[in-house]
Amino acid sequence: MGYRRHDGSALMVSYRTPLSRARGLGSAKHGVGHWISERVSSVALIPLTLWAVFGVLRLAAGDYDFAVAWISEPLNAVLVVLTLGISFWHMHSGFRVIIEDYIHITLNKSALLLINLFVCVLAGALAIFSILKVALGGA
Repeated sequence: MGYRRHDGSALMVSYRTPLSRARGLGSAKHGVGHWISERVSSVALIPLTLWAVFGVLRLAAGDYDFAVAWISEPLNAVLVVLTLGISFWHMHSGFRVIIEDYIHITLNKSALLLINLFVCVLAGALAIFSILKVALGGA
């Protein structure tokens, strides 16, 4: 049974203390997006990682020319770029959550979040550029 006001409308019961309402403590309403992003990227990485393991096993049996020919195939190049891009995005999201949860000094947290972003973007861009350079014949 809910509580009713004198005019008959429902009365919401709040379990927050007056101090927590004054401080603005509670859900920031933005964690769900990160959670969904991590889950979607991890689900996408399952088949991509299986494909990558299969590809690495095939590449291990060949020489350099075989590897260049393999990565020059459009499907292989696209799947490698997708695997790398999603992997670096997933890594960025995971480290972001760790930093936000365990680093409590604002300046340190901000610096680590920026370093995380720059390292993931730079490493991902270099890896993808390298794959595209070989795939498009610039080796």
